[in-house]
Amino acid sequence: MIALKSRREMKLMREAGKVVAEAHAVAASRVAPGVTTREIDAAVATVFSRHRAEPLFLNFPGKVPFPAVTCTSVNEQIVHGIPGDYVLVEGDILSLDTGCRLNGWCADSAWTYAVGPISAEKQRLMSVGRELLRVAIQGLGGHPEWHHCARDMERLASEAGYSLVRQFVGHAIGREMHEPPQVPNFTDHSDPENSFPLRPGLVLAIEPMLNAGGPGVRILADHWTAVTEDGAASVHFEHTIALTAEGPRLITAGVGGEEGLLDCQSL
Repeated sequence: MIALKSRREMKLMREAGKVVAEAHAVAASRVAPGVTTREIDAAVATVFSRHRAEPLFLNFPGKVPFPAVTCTSVNEQIVHGIPGDYVLVEGDILSLDTGCRLNGWCADSAWTYAVGPISAEKQRLMSVGRELLRVAIQGLGGHPEWHHCARDMERLASEAGYSLVRQFVGHAIGREMHEPPQVPNFTDHSDPENSFPLRPGLVLAIEPMLNAGGPGVRILADHWTAVTEDGAASVHFEHTIALTAEGPRLITAGVGGEEGLLDCQSL
């Protein structure tokens, strides 16, 4: 069952979104050659601790509990990368995903950051990834059903010569990080569960993951890190968005800085 949120509840989620945005800003300020992903994770943990916010990712259940407050996925890593001793080098791209619960309400966001100067191809991949998220958010205010937004993303990715990951999807969010419905970044007309009406009160975590090569995914031996099957680079952009009577509004405004506003207002 889809739980619609009131304006008051959306505003409470926005408070969690502000903490997530601060965590991203602190992480982004540390993304540089010579820094380990563990150091970035520790900086985010400090932000959450200061605000007495509960990290959503730490100890998230799986074959093994997730051991960190952020997912740090580098280059060909798509999502769920575990922070550790990896030292960032110039030319890397780092997808950082994190979320928290504050006063009972959740927010979740991911952004891909360049580590120093990067190749033109990685710059283009990042640009298309951001545009995918912008197109999806704008579609919330103009389309009747979610699958129309997913169709727009599929078209954009295909025209750019890239592949959307199909193994992982977005989700509604509220008191829990993952609430129904699932929010796929692709269309599947054989499965009606892959679409739902777009109406005020929805709060969604929309998170396209885009591969420079094929859509294939492989999970590493740590049981979490997902990498591209062909070793091509991947990017991940995610906002938590509330759909109001006035249109879509960003719960996680501030993530990605000015670049992250994507022509959408904050709640």
